[in-house]
Amino acid sequence: MIDRYVALDIETTGLNPSIDRIIEIGMVRIEEGVITQQYATLINPGISISERITELTGIHNEELEGMPRISDVIESVVDFIGDYPILGHNVTFDYSFIKKAAVNASLTVNNAGIDTLKIARRLLPETPHKNLSYLCEYFHIDPGRSHRAYDDAVSASRLYDELRKIKPDDPGFSEPIQLVYNVKKDVPVTIPQRRYLQALVEKHNIVLEIPIDEMTKSMASRQIDTIIAQYGK
Repeated sequence: MIDRYVALDIETTGLNPSIDRIIEIGMVRIEEGVITQQYATLINPGISISERITELTGIHNEELEGMPRISDVIESVVDFIGDYPILGHNVTFDYSFIKKAAVNASLTVNNAGIDTLKIARRLLPETPHKNLSYLCEYFHIDPGRSHRAYDDAVSASRLYDELRKIKPDDPGFSEPIQLVYNVKKDVPVTIPQRRYLQALVEKHNIVLEIPIDEMTKSMASRQIDTIIAQYGK
């Protein structure tokens, strides 16, 4: 049986790790069913979060001001995970954002995982929903603050215990899966791009959703092409 793992959950500005950012990380290290260590922090994404994300998580832009950037904490996150399998509800989503941050910091993160969503789909085909909130209600698990990273990480670990009671011999309780997400290290916006993009913004009186200094080289290139296509040079 898998009796040691790190339950991980993150909150983000959106669903795409290529362009969206982490705003909160929550983790608990579990050993033989007991929480032995905890990790929780808000993250300053460097961009504004939408009203939709605020409504979902309860996290406001003002709370993120002065918080660490992901580059400041990713080493401690990777160290916390260590060689433990990573457990999560749709764990590949959380892993993809963490791996992207790790790659950008030239770090390696463990790629062994446990996905409570996949296990729930196998063991509970009759339930109409498989999201974490619904399954917490189904198993009478106190979810704490839903859609907050630490509480969702704890909820996922408790869900894992409940699912194991249904069918202990399911492979999800004996062998972690391999987590796969291919990502390249980001290249920062170049000086010529920054100058050209700033000139376009000033000329056409444009308000960018992402500050220029927060863009990668590829993001800046796409933004320049979009402005030229819409406004001209």
